[in-house]
Amino acid sequence: MTIDEFQRMIAAGEPLEGEEMIAFMREQSRQARRLLAELNGPFRTDEEICRLFSRITGRETDPSFRLFPPFYTDFGKNIHVGRNVFINSCCQFQDQGGIFIGDDCLIGHSVVMATLDHGFRPADRQNLYHSPIVLGKGVWIGAHATILRGVTIGDHAVVAAGAVVTKDVPANTVAGGVPARPLRRIESD
Repeated sequence: MTIDEFQRMIAAGEPLEGEEMIAFMREQSRQARRLLAELNGPFRTDEEICRLFSRITGRETDPSFRLFPPFYTDFGKNIHVGRNVFINSCCQFQDQGGIFIGDDCLIGHSVVMATLDHGFRPADRQNLYHSPIVLGKGVWIGAHATILRGVTIGDHAVVAAGAVVTKDVPANTVAGGVPARPLRRIESD
């Protein structure tokens, strides 16, 4: 299986199942861990971090991108970041289902984004089901928030620290709590 074939399966909404898929995901995880060891090891300049992140994702990262290591992902090839994105330290991205981060987003310490779930029935437990996470333009995710699969966070929304986001967050809205819910609207400038 190739990354392109995998991306087509993801786009079609097909479950991630079978021995070939498990072998493919294990190999991609091994490659990601090798690159993460380089990223998270010695001191790196902003330019070095940007280059390593580009290798992790398999696509060019805009020079305005900033990340404070350490950073963790178990796949890497389905992370998409816009311009002027900042990711703070200790974030964990489970990106097989796709993580799309719009321009001007800020992601706080230790944020978890999880795009996969296992099947609930015991016979289905080893299979993986995915949905993308989408952050619009100018989104701010507070420290220790968790964003679950299938969630879209609208432009200029804020997710409070420690929130667990299980449903979409409208644009220009502050959401918080477990599970997260809208707390108030953000007035436009």
